[in-house]
Amino acid sequence: MGANSRTLALRAERKSAGGDVSGRHRRASWSLPLFATFVTFAFLCATLAPPYGSSGAFAVVAPAAPLAPQSVTVTGQYTTGASRDSFGVSVPVVVVRAAAPAVGIPDPGTAQAIAYAMLRSMGMGDDQYGCLVALWNRESHWNVYASNPSGAYGIPQALPGSKMASAGADWATNPATQISWGMGYIVDRYGTPCGAWGHSEDAGWY
Repeated sequence: MGANSRTLALRAERKSAGGDVSGRHRRASWSLPLFATFVTFAFLCATLAPPYGSSGAFAVVAPAAPLAPQSVTVTGQYTTGASRDSFGVSVPVVVVRAAAPAVGIPDPGTAQAIAYAMLRSMGMGDDQYGCLVALWNRESHWNVYASNPSGAYGIPQALPGSKMASAGADWATNPATQISWGMGYIVDRYGTPCGAWGHSEDAGWY
């Protein structure tokens, strides 16, 4: 029997038995649900598997330890510096001094009146006069004859007192001579009476 004859015979048998005569393979009714179940199970296994190897251990990165705080303690009147990783920082230290107490205009004819007129002629204001009054109150209470065992003398407490002879031969008794010498000393050394007063506040002398 030829191939065509055998095929026709098989189709006739299937048709008589109520089967599919198309010649195509028919899937079983349970095969598709079983395949879907298998795919779902495989996806779940892949999702739950540990991502860092078969041991199931996850890599844990410890947080970096915080940097210890840095501080610079300074005292005095100067500029300090701090550096880290080749970056430098300069920090100016500001010393705040108490202002000298304000004073009124002095009585005419007094030593303080002489000093006030001298300061005005030098272009200095009442603030500088207040610093000068506070300074020489501390040194001598504006006493022309004030003396110290160390040899300091007069209103500005020149040391020794004979230094004031450069301002006049009457340095030992004349307040104007002493004040003139004292103002020259202050301007040369501190610039202003308030500069001298600030140094006296810090060091106890000027």
